[in-house]
Amino acid sequence: MFQNLKTRVGNMAAALKKYNPLLIELVSRDIKVRYRKSVLGMLWTVLNPLLMMCVITVVFSTIFKQNIPNFPIYYLSGSLIFSFNSEATTNAMHSILSNCSLIKKVYLPKYLFPISCVLSSLVNLGFSLVAMFIVMIVTCTPFHATLLLMPIPIFYTFLFSVGLGTMLAALTVYFRDIAHFYGVFILAWTYFTPIFYPVDILPDFALRLMQFNPMFHYVNFMRELVIYGTFPGITENLICVAMSVLMLFAGFWVFYKKQDHFVLYI
Repeated sequence: MFQNLKTRVGNMAAALKKYNPLLIELVSRDIKVRYRKSVLGMLWTVLNPLLMMCVITVVFSTIFKQNIPNFPIYYLSGSLIFSFNSEATTNAMHSILSNCSLIKKVYLPKYLFPISCVLSSLVNLGFSLVAMFIVMIVTCTPFHATLLLMPIPIFYTFLFSVGLGTMLAALTVYFRDIAHFYGVFILAWTYFTPIFYPVDILPDFALRLMQFNPMFHYVNFMRELVIYGTFPGITENLICVAMSVLMLFAGFWVFYKKQDHFVLYI
């Protein structure tokens, strides 16, 4: 089974190279559609995290008295990574259904659609990071050399999002209720990930459970680089790699199992 999957992944990589211009066009289309008729356009990718940071900072630093040093950067460094995953997987989940007319008319590798959604969210993340750098300048946060290593946790999250997104895209074709359930799941996942609260307030059993949360590891990785100027050790990197690769292969396996019958259900 694993050898077969490996062969299919290799075929997919070759097809991605062949259909690279189409993939770029799909990513461009997703971005244009998202900001169509918007006055500020892609400026919202910078404004949105800034506005959310202001609201969360007021609520948790002032009302709930959370004593987290440099809370705005603590929040943004975690929120941007988590928001990238939730946006990418949510959009990928609907990608097959929203492109059903195109899928029925011409042959295209169907996995291009969820992958294009994740890539367009990755572009948004790139612009959103500008907001974090602006806040770092305003709050006089040190710019550590480890900032240059930010692509590493982003890449881990990207692989995880592609895997989860392709899996959701395939399953949603057959079970439309997944789209409604996933919104609730994302909300619960947000609270189960230490984005706006410190990890040390959690009891021991919650900390043990947190180790199985991939976003906990990706968010912590990002914060180590941005706030503390340290690079996580080999163990943490191996955990991140394992979670990303396992989800990637699981997503592709489910997608390949189901894709031949999509036209019967879309």
